[in-house]
Amino acid sequence: MEHEGKSDIKKRFGLAVRQRRQKLGLSQEELSFRAGLHRTYISDIERGSRNVSLENIERLAKALEISVSTLFTKYGIEKENG
Repeated sequence: MEHEGKSDIKKRFGLAVRQRRQKLGLSQEELSFRAGLHRTYISDIERGSRNVSLENIERLAKALEISVSTLFTKYGIEKENG
């Protein structure tokens, strides 16, 4: 059951990144350039198949022009009862 929770947060984080990226009108390629990450890595994150490091979360937040805390709270990564 713990494994499901880990997968779930990766999917929620990926969805948050995708939603913010689309709100800014950025392609995955543009986001990858801004964050200094490979485009396929961005794709993996958005699909929820990557366990992203804290350093890369910070890089993504900066590239998405948002704070880490706002990315987590505004885009529903945190669960109400979790």
